[in-house]
Amino acid sequence: VQLQASGGGLVQAGGSLRLSCSASGSIRSINRMGWYRQAPGKEREWVADITVDGIIRYRGSVKGRFTISRDNANNMVYPQMNSLEPEDTAVYYCKAWQPYQPDSWGQGTQVTVSS
Repeated sequence: VQLQASGGGLVQAGGSLRLSCSASGSIRSINRMGWYRQAPGKEREWVADITVDGIIRYRGSVKGRFTISRDNANNMVYPQMNSLEPEDTAVYYCKAWQPYQPDSWGQGTQVTVSS
């Protein structure tokens, strides 16, 4: 599975960004897609994910501000990020899970929130 992430950029605090992740290749076995992020000098952390059945989970610090959705027909996943804070500044990575296969990662997209 190959993942292509896009949509990052620079935004002021309180603003919004919408990321997208497109999956290609052996996509039929993908059962969950989601996002991680890594801020400078910090460990990569899980942000949110959504299963093929639409079950969604969010990291506590983004709950109520981020909304993740998935287009199964087009193999896309979209996190809509509202009320962005400087603490959300990070490189955001898309991830796909498949049973009995190694996890797949996208290349990362930079999100910078200025105060």
